[in-house]
Amino acid sequence: MRRLLLVTGLCALFFLKAAGQTATAPLPAGEVLAAALKTAGQEKKHVLLMFHASWCVWCHRMDTSLNDPAVKPFFDKNYVITHLVVLESAGKKHLENPGAEALMEKYNGKGQGIPFWLVFDPQGNLIADSKIRTAGQGPGEGENCGCPAVEKEVSYFISVLKKSSSISETEQEIIRKRFRENDH
Repeated sequence: MRRLLLVTGLCALFFLKAAGQTATAPLPAGEVLAAALKTAGQEKKHVLLMFHASWCVWCHRMDTSLNDPAVKPFFDKNYVITHLVVLESAGKKHLENPGAEALMEKYNGKGQGIPFWLVFDPQGNLIADSKIRTAGQGPGEGENCGCPAVEKEVSYFISVLKKSSSISETEQEIIRKRFRENDH
């Protein structure tokens, strides 16, 4: 009986260890962005890159909003949406994309909170970020609108969509209505 328990225990340990070794680590941030840019070039779209974390309620709201059936066709037609995991809690640091926090910092997102997003053209040129700025403010300044909810944030988000896509008045109003729901 002891021998059976020992063999069973060793088998279980072996399988648990093997399962842990087959789990894939998150891709480096540069690889994630490069793949999104390649797809965007092939599909004649822009990239909407979001920095997020599993614990972030506003990150989940942003994803829910982008995937709402009322607005999803617009985003699918115009953007390759991809995510980079940053700022995870201590027990979930293994979910972070290596280099993602450095990339966020490179684009002036340090200390801005999440979600923090960037819009790139297919060649990798930054078109816009999630920071609302007043006239004369530089790239390091501004306030992160994160997941747009209040009118000022939603209006800014729509202005970014106008810069980076063909968006009709009707689509603007549908997006405005959907994102304003985040304020409740």
